[in-house]
Amino acid sequence: MVPNANSGRRRFLALAIGGVSAFACSRTARAQLAPTPVRNRAATDEHSVTSAVRLEVRARPLPSFDLRDRSHVRFGRLEYRSGLALTSSYPGFGGLSGIRLDARGDRFLAISDKGGWFTGRIAYSGREMVGLADVEAAPLLGPDGRPITARGWYDSESIARDGDIVYVGLERVNQLLRYDFAKGGTGARSEIVPLPPAAKRLPNNKGLEALVFVPKGLPLAGTLIAMSERGLDANGNLLAFLIGGPSAGQFSIRRSNDFDVSDAVLLPSGDLLVLERKFSLFNGVGIRIRRLALAEIAPDALVDGPEIFAADLGQEIDNLEGIDAHVTPEGETVLTLVSDDNFSLIQRTLLLQFTLVN
Repeated sequence: MVPNANSGRRRFLALAIGGVSAFACSRTARAQLAPTPVRNRAATDEHSVTSAVRLEVRARPLPSFDLRDRSHVRFGRLEYRSGLALTSSYPGFGGLSGIRLDARGDRFLAISDKGGWFTGRIAYSGREMVGLADVEAAPLLGPDGRPITARGWYDSESIARDGDIVYVGLERVNQLLRYDFAKGGTGARSEIVPLPPAAKRLPNNKGLEALVFVPKGLPLAGTLIAMSERGLDANGNLLAFLIGGPSAGQFSIRRSNDFDVSDAVLLPSGDLLVLERKFSLFNGVGIRIRRLALAEIAPDALVDGPEIFAADLGQEIDNLEGIDAHVTPEGETVLTLVSDDNFSLIQRTLLLQFTLVN
């Protein structure tokens, strides 16, 4: 049985979603109700990262993923490995909307939707995560060397990496930034990458939510795949874009059951895993992962794929916004998911890991 504390928290969370200001709906409400950002907003927003700083992050283990059956470890094609609930006294920690790990699944680079970088190391005991170490925060810088928040650019929602080159997508202002980490790491200045006209016209707060760079050896090598959260084509499907590479253009991802894109990761096999979520007053919160075939993506294509994972408030979920993958020395493909707590008292920053089961 679900403990009373968890049950009460989740009932309150579900009510808040359908009410006024909790969970991801709070982001939409903020976008609709908040005044237009101004140049000095960063100076008054306690959650913005305005300078480089080291910080301590506390981690509480999550021994099971299923709150209704704690012995349950298999969820679709995923098998639960371990999880952490993360907290910090640093006011800028939170809002994590994207994560990229190194090949070992050790070092991480994450972004906050308040315009901040977070770097550090995941500490393991065997195959289980036990904490974070060497965590540092720094502001995302604009082309002028100032924090992007100084010009009113927030909602840094998506991240992709190609070696030392890191791309970040910004919602609302519909901008794509390119960083060369060989020129100062998180202290590097950004360059603005031109976007297709349709991407610049994406709806407010429903813009670029997922970025994936296609490496050499795969179809569309050299292409940056950019997916909208809920920008819709004429048939109600999700808009996505191929930027650069051999076949630049626009394609669509079939939308179903009211799910929206929150992130994506490309596996070495050429499978594209898309993390999606939905929020409903009557049906609560849903998280799922779909598998798309990279080989089917092309300009003007409509792509779809099977669901390989699904979760709801009966599991240890929150506003999951980031996904990445790495392969262990034993050959296991491990998915890492991170949640955006929206700096809310009733939400959590979760770091979850699963093994992808064939």
